Amino acid sequence: MSIDFSGTDDKQEKKQSKDELLSAKLTTEDVEEWSLRPQHLSEYIGQDKAKSNLSVFIQGAMRRGEPLDHVLLHGPPGLGKTTLAKIIANEMGAQLRPTSGPAIEKPKDLAALLTQLNDNDILFIDEIHRLNRSIEEILYPAMEDRQIDIIIGQGPSAASICLELKKFTLVGATTRSGQLSSPLRDRFGIDLKLELYSPEDLRKIVTRSAEVLGIEIDYEGALEIASRSRGTPRIANRLLRRVRDFAEVTGDGVITKAAADDALLRLEIDKLGLDAIDRRLMLSIIKNYNGGPVGLETIAATINEEAVTIEDVYEPFLMQQGFLTRTPRGRCVTRAAYAHLGLRQVTQDGDQLTFED
Repeated sequence: MSIDFSGTDDKQEKKQSKDELLSAKLTTEDVEEWSLRPQHLSEYIGQDKAKSNLSVFIQGAMRRGEPLDHVLLHGPPGLGKTTLAKIIANEMGAQLRPTSGPAIEKPKDLAALLTQLNDNDILFIDEIHRLNRSIEEILYPAMEDRQIDIIIGQGPSAASICLELKKFTLVGATTRSGQLSSPLRDRFGIDLKLELYSPEDLRKIVTRSAEVLGIEIDYEGALEIASRSRGTPRIANRLLRRVRDFAEVTGDGVITKAAADDALLRLEIDKLGLDAIDRRLMLSIIKNYNGGPVGLETIAATINEEAVTIEDVYEPFLMQQGFLTRTPRGRCVTRAAYAHLGLRQVTQDGDQLTFED
């Protein structure tokens, strides 16, 4: 696919577009979040299988003096895909060039990114599944042959030029790998799936984050936060900051199990990490739709949440806990959901269900 650069914007607009693609305006909380992220594989906690394989791939590439093969990172939100991209750049001694699928609106935007890469740079595209198909077409020769075709000029004087790109590594991150086209997915030489974390791994993350932030926390307090973090480091770090607020304002500043339990109950997060939206989702299926099956869009309309948010954020954890199942006809709650909510099905009279606490 050739890229038409005829009628391009002026230099000032090009510079602004480049800055928007390659940089982000970080808030105070963003800066704090970045400070909690590990910088090297040796500091990275959890994801042992993916981490072990990635270490081998990086060492092999460095011994051969080659850039790392293109990497696809996929899994639920908040598991550390962006962190791993930064770690890959640090381990390879390369520069990370971050952007995201929605930020690349036109083929010339991607072409500008690709032509400005230096040798061994890491181009990180978050939410890569949201790239337009026309932009994906440019990536195919760039990933395989490190070439792109551009068209200069207009009309009869237009000419197609093949540009050679520097050796680079594309790291793509997605929460919805099924939405990637097969041609794009097949061009990634390294495919790493990130899984939800165990409570013990999350406890180590919470303890490390507390040390970085200067928060006093004991083993039981860290484990209490970890066990309610839905297997996700991002949530664990967020809960740590909120529990810190309660501990400092209503306690002595030390996060113990009792202090963590009190703070998390105030935040409506129960022992398994379910929040108010999780419970409302399950209750709506039980009381409005007889426990299911019910379609995703119907659930979204009932609880006033986006369908994509339910599918990407809430459903994976509920399914892992055995509270929700997906069937060809829709979503259904399980007996475990009834038990967790303190509900018991007593009778079924037509479409009407009766429950006891």
